[in-house]
Amino acid sequence: MKLSQFKFRLPEAQVALEPAFRAFENPDGTVDKVYRRDECRLMVLHRKSQTIEMCRKDAAGNDMTDEGGKPVYLTFRDIVNYFDEGDVFVFNDTKVFPARLYGTKEKTDAKIEVFLLRELNEELRLWDVLVEPARKIRIGNKLFFDPDGPMVAEVIDNTTSRGRTLRFLYDCDHDEFKRELFALGEAPLPRYIIDRRPATKDDMENFQTIYARNEGAVTAPSTGLHFSRELLKLMEIRGIGSAFVTVHCGLGNFEPIEVEDLTKHKMSSEQMYITAEACEKVNSAKAAGHSVCAVGVSTVRATETAVGTDGFMKEYEGWTNKFIFPPYNFGMVNSMVANFYHPESTMLMTTAAFGGYDLVMEAYGKAVDNGYMFGCYGDALLILDD
Repeated sequence: MKLSQFKFRLPEAQVALEPAFRAFENPDGTVDKVYRRDECRLMVLHRKSQTIEMCRKDAAGNDMTDEGGKPVYLTFRDIVNYFDEGDVFVFNDTKVFPARLYGTKEKTDAKIEVFLLRELNEELRLWDVLVEPARKIRIGNKLFFDPDGPMVAEVIDNTTSRGRTLRFLYDCDHDEFKRELFALGEAPLPRYIIDRRPATKDDMENFQTIYARNEGAVTAPSTGLHFSRELLKLMEIRGIGSAFVTVHCGLGNFEPIEVEDLTKHKMSSEQMYITAEACEKVNSAKAAGHSVCAVGVSTVRATETAVGTDGFMKEYEGWTNKFIFPPYNFGMVNSMVANFYHPESTMLMTTAAFGGYDLVMEAYGKAVDNGYMFGCYGDALLILDD
């Protein structure tokens, strides 16, 4: 397929800058926000019947409206009503670390954004990073991150146009160093958010799944952000199982595609792990005829990387650069949860491969027309094989 086939008009007002919330006005006129990650909207696609659901149904099966005649939209909590006992959700349990830091360049005091990608050497405190503005940062420059503290880094190599290798000059044990380094960082929100508002303390919680446990991601597996503890408990009560894989999400999904022919695009690699325990849960459910639902594009990429020719998932430890776009025959999961993604994004392409290009693009048109929110803090899409 062609890149241009994934263009659509996305109003800026429909790019979510924060999660779903309820606002409460205080007596002094100030407003408090209580974030409710499972109260975003949910749209449901049925790929075999080629139908799209947006609203709750009444007893007669008609779309519900409120007293004012407005549609009663499905919310993410309604997702449990589409699954049965024995079905399994596959989650990505990677943990985001506060990867975005701001420092000053020695002598000039120019403000420099440093985005941590990965640690290269614990003993030498070497990190692979991106810097902005890159034209100001050369080998030998020193960056200062805390005017009242000792955190200093020296640029020792150029890796890409924006990439640098930093050596942090901090004399302490490694655990203390990472605590101090991360204390200076903030949630690594996507550029489409950070260019419109600064990150807040709430973001470090909001931009993390509640089941995150394996540190290593520099962006959140955003579809998983919709799951609350209450929702996971309800799934457990209903006998819906959970399996966890680890994919350390990188920035590759946000890199612009610069070729019209999608077969020529190369994805950046992401480190992933799939355990025997996850395989046993997923494969047992599939063998018994139950639904296996992947939560997010990163999870789909992982399961498709690790699926065998027999259609069952295998243990895996390594890297994946799998780029999924239509047409594609999926071998593992039979349902998927996704977000509403930006035009021409690799995440949209993977979603279209799973749900079918025509149906997914029709759904996106309805989402724009009905005010759904897009991006990592936006609304959600469930694709079912019925």
